Formats: sequence, C-alpha cells, structure tokens
Amino acid sequence: MRGLEPEYLAKLNPESWPSPCFITDLALLRGNAAVLDAVQRRTGAKIMLALKGFAQWAAFPVLSRAFDGPLWGCCASSPDEARLAREEFRGEVHAFAAGWSEEDMTEVLKWADHVVFNSFSQWRRFRPMIEAARRAGKHVECGLRINPEHSEGAVPIYDPCDPASRLGIRPHVFARELRDPHALDGISGLHFHTLCEQNSDCLARTLKAVEEKFGQYFSGMKWINFGGGHHITRPDYDLDLLCACIEKVRDRYGVQVYLEPGEAVALRAGVLVSTVLDVVEADMPVAILDCSAACHMPDVLEMPYRPEAAGPSGPAGEKGEKRWTCRLAGKSCLAGDVIGEYSFDTPLVPGDRVIFGDMAIYSMVKTTTFNGLRLPAIALWDSASDERRICRTFGYEDFKSRLS
Repeated sequence: MRGLEPEYLAKLNPESWPSPCFITDLALLRGNAAVLDAVQRRTGAKIMLALKGFAQWAAFPVLSRAFDGPLWGCCASSPDEARLAREEFRGEVHAFAAGWSEEDMTEVLKWADHVVFNSFSQWRRFRPMIEAARRAGKHVECGLRINPEHSEGAVPIYDPCDPASRLGIRPHVFARELRDPHALDGISGLHFHTLCEQNSDCLARTLKAVEEKFGQYFSGMKWINFGGGHHITRPDYDLDLLCACIEKVRDRYGVQVYLEPGEAVALRAGVLVSTVLDVVEADMPVAILDCSAACHMPDVLEMPYRPEAAGPSGPAGEKGEKRWTCRLAGKSCLAGDVIGEYSFDTPLVPGDRVIFGDMAIYSMVKTTTFNGLRLPAIALWDSASDERRICRTFGYEDFKSRLS
C-alpha cells in the first residue's frame, strides 16, 4: 500500500492541497527509475517511457537522460504525444499507431526517430514519405508491429493478442507479404506488445511464441522492441528473468532491445486527494466525493478495478472489514459513477479528505470534463525534501475551449 501508509499521509498532509488534486511524488518516481536503470545497466536494453500511461511532463527531468535521469526517451501513439516527447523529454522518440493518416505522418516525421507501422499496407503507403524525409536529412528508422497470437490472460479489452485484436501483423500475413523479396527493405526493427500489468514469466512465454513465429526475421534487424505491459517496479517482479530474456535476444540475434513500460515508470508514485461532499443513504451509506470515477479515474470503470483508499482514520479496508462500510462515489450524473465499497474505522463526514493510491498512471492522461466537472489540479511533491509545487489548476475556459 505504498503511498497510503499513515506516516506517509501525515507527511503529505492531504488537507494542505487543493481538492481534487493529482499529486506525484518525485522521490517515489526516482525510486522506480532506479530499478529501471538497473535493468538497463545490466543488459544494455534501452527503456522508454510510454506516454499513454504517464505524461506529466513537469516530472520528466527526474526521468530523462537529457536531465541526468536514466530513461532514453518516450514512445508515442500520436503526433501530439511525439511532439511532447521531443520538446519536453528530449530523448529518442518512438511512435506507433494502429493507423496513420497523411496529416499524422507529416507531423510525426517532425518529431520521431522511430516510426512503427501496424501493417505492410501502411508501410507501403508511407514509404515514399519516409524515403523523402531521409533524403532531406531526417534520421528516421522504421519498424513493423507483429502479433504472435499468444495471450497471457489479460482482460480482452486490454489484450493486444485477443483473436479480434486489430494490433500487429499475424504470422501468416507476415509470411505472405514476404513473397515480395523487397518487403522488408527500409525496415530496421520489429515491435511486439502483448502484456498488461504482468510479470516476466508472461514475457518469457510470449518471447517463446514470438521466436517460434518470427525469430527467423530477427537477425536482419537492428532492434527488437518488447513493447509495454511489464510491471518491472512491482515488488514481486522477477528482474532476473526479465534480464535473462533481454540478454538471450540481444546475444542470439545481435540486436538492440527496447522496452516501453508506462505503468512501471510511475507505479505507486502518485495519489489523488479528494473531499467528501455528502453522505447519502441507499442500501448502504454512499459518500459523494468531489472527484469522479467517470471523469478522473476512468480505468476504475473500464478495467474494472477497486483502487486502494485511505481516510482520516487511516487506510480503508474491504467491505465489512472495519467498523463502518460505505460506497465511495463520484459527483457526476452518471448513475454508475461508483469507485467501490470500502470500510473505515470511523464514519466519513462532509469535509473529510479521501486519498486514492496509485493515481499517477492512466489518470491524468484519461481525464474528461464530462458534465462540466473541472479536472483535478496537478501537483508535484518530493517526499524526501517536502518540496511542493502546484503545476496546474483548471477552470471554465478549459471546459469551454474543448467544445467549439
């Protein structure tokens, strides 16, 4: 329950922050970065930040090699993410999307060093633009995303190898395309992404499937990208097995290995502070908060999952575990804007602060202004020095400017 221990929360002093507010702890972020850097130093792999999971650019100096951090760069899924990576992270920029438009490609080529295509047809379509950019002096390497058709039990909506997945080139399609002896001309790497919040045993099994179906093409490549979904900074993560997987591919094929974790970079490095607005009666007490699952932590509804929480009396328990049980809910008009059922040592009352853990990842990047609810403030805190900074607050113009 890192980030919700009573001593930690006392130091954080939730009442001293605006509400609602995302707070990222730079000390915890540095701790995660040190674990990732140890993998890099041991194996020679290059680890990139996946912006889709964490894009709080005010925290990038802790992570980027351009500012003496450990990570080599960012992977982006759009021209705007690629631009943010180039301007604020200043390292390598890798870009992948399920589909690129001509407008996308024109923009992404301004910012990206690597562009990965989801199909041979996209590669053929944009190869002339890539070659023109190279003739003009732009260094850009191109890759293809492969789909080994090997799932590791992820929720279907998050499983890139689900039978219905649109992501990556399947083995029989890849083999068919290679009837053209020039199909891979200009391609310098292959990319696979199969995992979601998983340990390295899942990677080892996936890698076996990848090698069986695509290994024959590895030796002609400069790099292999293992994608994301690696929960490297989780306490029970098997780092030795991860390093063995990287070293095997590195040594067997003579390639540079990349990894693109998103969650692992900021795992358990941030919280969301909220305030109880009211407690209403239903089948149990329902505490209405000034935040919203639908607007501010949508993965709670999409995954779905129940985030860890704490209140004035300390960390919350499961339903019925402690003296007083309630349902925590958001303030939007969505009937299902419910965060989960929790128990506390003492009842919550209006004005109490409720803190949710592990809210640096897939939170700020996915917020919406549905119902006109204002986005939570964004802040940085260094628990090692107690340095505090409110990076951004949001108001009416942020809501209005999105709509017309």
